[in-house]
Amino acid sequence: MNNTLSLIPLSLEAFAEGAISLDDLARALRDAAQEHEPTLPDRYLDVLERLLNQLESSALFSEESCSFSRTDMIAALVEWLARAQTWSDKITNPPTPTRD
Repeated sequence: MNNTLSLIPLSLEAFAEGAISLDDLARALRDAAQEHEPTLPDRYLDVLERLLNQLESSALFSEESCSFSRTDMIAALVEWLARAQTWSDKITNPPTPTRD
């Protein structure tokens, strides 16, 4: 198993601090999502791609002229990560059946 999702918080933090570029962030997130084991369902990859496309598009405009803020987009990526990690944890650690 290769939990590459665990690397994403570091990339998000580095981006928020200005230590890495948007291109580097997008590449890190795409790579982490695609290389994660167990393989994420397509729906998770699709949502991530939409979020990254919006973030990349927002970089073309100033904060005021854009319909979504960079801060909101980072928050959405954090939410995506939480959901993807929860899914992954359920797959790798299925609940133990209880006996009544």
